[in-house]
Amino acid sequence: MVATTAAEHLNFIRGLILRPKKVGAITPSSPALARAIAAQVDPHRHGPVLELGPGTGVVTQALVERGMAQERLIAIEYDPEFAEMVQKRFPRARVLQGDAFQFASLLEGTVDQPYAAIVSGLPLLNFPVETRRRLIESALERLQPGAPYVQFSYGTKPSIPPTERYSVKRGALVWKNLPPAHVWVYRSL
Repeated sequence: MVATTAAEHLNFIRGLILRPKKVGAITPSSPALARAIAAQVDPHRHGPVLELGPGTGVVTQALVERGMAQERLIAIEYDPEFAEMVQKRFPRARVLQGDAFQFASLLEGTVDQPYAAIVSGLPLLNFPVETRRRLIESALERLQPGAPYVQFSYGTKPSIPPTERYSVKRGALVWKNLPPAHVWVYRSL
């Protein structure tokens, strides 16, 4: 496993100070949290995998370690330095610098098949409920039938509740993270 370096931690802290609403954590995700998120993704399901808000690339690394080919990974990162860092660590992945909340328009016309999974490290609880709902519902519309949208959160409840159109379940509670985190898995019904 590639550990987060001291320079990556410093970049993370800089991003937290400059854009706390966009970073939303006090440290990068732990390897335990990254593995719990990656465990929700089936590496044998064909198709691209989208990562929203990869930060320093800890979850990206866990996806690769789980058997996901870098060529299948598309990541959208708001912070230009984080985006550059992730692209250097995963040169065969497609990393875009931009607002992950606008992922549909950023990727319009470039992905010609539904996603095998979408994973998110976005700090959704920092945003209004309607913003969260729009993001998750937009993601669910772009997934293969039965494929997961995976969101981690420091909250004890999911970012948005289930509806008659989609379910949500807790995939994991990870104590080995600062702070402890829940992994929520949404699926269209």
